[in-house]
Amino acid sequence: MTFWLALFGIAMPTWADESTGAKVLLDANARRAEGVETMTVSLRSLRSEWKAPGEVRANAYATVLVTPRVPAQVLQRHARLGDEVKAGEPLVTLSSVEVAQAQGEWLVAEREWQRVSALGPEAVSGRRYTEVKVQRDQTRARLRAYGLSDAQVSALSRAGSAGADGSFALLSPAQGRVTSDDFLLGERVEPGKTLFTLVDEGSVWVQAQLSPADAARLRRGSPARIQAHGQSLEGRVVQLPHQTNEQTRTVPVRVEVANRDDLLHNGELVDVFLAGNEQGKSLVVPDSAIVLMQNQSTVFVQVAKDAFEAQPVSVGTSEGGWTSIRDGLKAGQVIVGKGAFALKARMLKSQLGGDGH
Repeated sequence: MTFWLALFGIAMPTWADESTGAKVLLDANARRAEGVETMTVSLRSLRSEWKAPGEVRANAYATVLVTPRVPAQVLQRHARLGDEVKAGEPLVTLSSVEVAQAQGEWLVAEREWQRVSALGPEAVSGRRYTEVKVQRDQTRARLRAYGLSDAQVSALSRAGSAGADGSFALLSPAQGRVTSDDFLLGERVEPGKTLFTLVDEGSVWVQAQLSPADAARLRRGSPARIQAHGQSLEGRVVQLPHQTNEQTRTVPVRVEVANRDDLLHNGELVDVFLAGNEQGKSLVVPDSAIVLMQNQSTVFVQVAKDAFEAQPVSVGTSEGGWTSIRDGLKAGQVIVGKGAFALKARMLKSQLGGDGH
């Protein structure tokens, strides 16, 4: 009690138990009315978090370029910029001389194989049987190499020679959104020209620009939060380059984000909140539990059912709304975690002559 008399420099109210220090009496109803909530002090790790600017980028690992594998001419467009397409869906119909030749060769090889296989290996020489089978497989493989699917090759067999006109639909290799379609009807396109870019926007990248010191505090898998359009999305660090941008003197850190409700789009600027490595476990309390009394960090410890004692503490680092306690508390003690200012106000009122109850 002597300590608190010296600390506050004025007389304290007298209660039955003075040996535990300066107290405030507050029953359950009063605590509810003033928003006072208690919590148990425990050991936990503090994780540092800081903010950095970021830019949304397409996930290159979920991006597909659709290109012809043979010289061809564009006959018909089936998908347009912004469309959401499924795997196997027709994107564009092309016409190719090489494909027409391969289609014809396939029909001949397929019919010959049907004839020979119907006779059986006993009716023809083993060499002939093998040659026909290999010829059929090779012509089928050539069509597959030109971009036709197994289903398209089978459909060609049913259509017969009428289907060997060199036209074929280029199918979507994956589900995604069309983000580019750089071609015109009637255009002659060469192998490797990008006709469509498909992006699965279920997952996007956000590139955050960090100082080298902040980047060094991260590791692959470190958690991150993306703030955009008034909403928060969870992500994780997937790439930490070992190179600093010479112009900006920053390190580009890549964060992968599950793009909930298609919220993020390529090119948008967002806020990135990154969490560094966890520190060792220590006693921590929420920042709202700490009040200043005579320039001394103080918390209110519950010492009885409706009694709270002001306890000076020595504080350490603060991160994410929590502060470590170096001295003054023990694990398991019950303190006021929310509403400490209400107790401080009651204590000050009692010092000025109020009842403090």
